[in-house]
Amino acid sequence: MTLTRQEIAEQLAQTRLFAGVEAAGRERIAERMTEVDIAADRVIARQGEIGTGFFIVVSGRVRVIRDGDTIAELGPGTFFGELSVIDREPRVAQVVAAEPTTCLALASWDFEAVVAEQPSVAMAILRELAGRLRELTLELSDAHHH
Repeated sequence: MTLTRQEIAEQLAQTRLFAGVEAAGRERIAERMTEVDIAADRVIARQGEIGTGFFIVVSGRVRVIRDGDTIAELGPGTFFGELSVIDREPRVAQVVAAEPTTCLALASWDFEAVVAEQPSVAMAILRELAGRLRELTLELSDAHHH
């Protein structure tokens, strides 16, 4: 799949993360993104490595694996790799293509530029991270009380 800049901008429009960004902003983000086609079973992000990229799943599915256990499956419109790009710490999980998958990748330096230019993207990422953290906190508190 080879997406034009316009098609990348349209993909962004369908991603919750970029829903609050106006068309011109999505075009600027699209200019910074690279399309990556990944074969089934290929590792996209390796646990323990410092991440240099943030990824949005365009088509296909990926498996998020921590210490050998699959903890999530992500499909089109979802994203991963943001934690390592934000805090520059090693990745906390491995991400593997569950089937042939196309992602849009944003290098960490471009990610920072996008977040600086587009505050709505920063807010959307914060909301998603808050949701994930809240889920984890509730799971931990449930586990603690049983």
